[in-house]
Amino acid sequence: MTISIYFAVAGVAYLLGSIPFGLILVRIVKGEDVRRIGSGNIGATNVARSGGAKLGIATLILDALKGYAAVALAFAISYRNPEIDIRLAAAIAALCTILGHVFPVWLRFRGGKGVATGVGAFLALAPRAVLVVLAIFFVIVAIFRYVSLGSIVASAIFPVLAFVLYRGQSSAVDFAVMLAASLLIIVKHKANIRRLLNGTENRLQFHKS
Repeated sequence: MTISIYFAVAGVAYLLGSIPFGLILVRIVKGEDVRRIGSGNIGATNVARSGGAKLGIATLILDALKGYAAVALAFAISYRNPEIDIRLAAAIAALCTILGHVFPVWLRFRGGKGVATGVGAFLALAPRAVLVVLAIFFVIVAIFRYVSLGSIVASAIFPVLAFVLYRGQSSAVDFAVMLAASLLIIVKHKANIRRLLNGTENRLQFHKS
């Protein structure tokens, strides 16, 4: 019974994460397929470049909310089932919702990079660490105007901060999940890393809606 609950948490979190809000919003508002525009990514940055700042912000918020909702649901299920390890259930939900966004079953497992969804998921799991890395992200983007650079640096720093700030509260599984999620996000930025090294990465800019 206990194992089945963990599997249920993982499945629901994955399905939540796999909702392609960027694709849906651009299709509804502009009648276009965001995968055929710009970088082809379904995340907020490409949506903003392709559909305007408002659509990009809406995508960012919705992608973050689905990550937060998955972890919040895991907490709720754990409260109703005392035999469940609440932190483990939340960690599983966080990782699976990010996996859902990055590898959505509806889009042949070709999704986004998981940054916004990861922010939402870990805001519910490790809020202090997330707030610090968000500050770092905004500083980097403000200075260099590379969203990808801010995302990569923030993802690399996050598990270290989480370990320092939550060392006495979280288990090794929590930190393993955070590290795995951070590494996944960084790996998904491999093309951005190449462009950054080559000096060909796009700087942040918005087209008019």
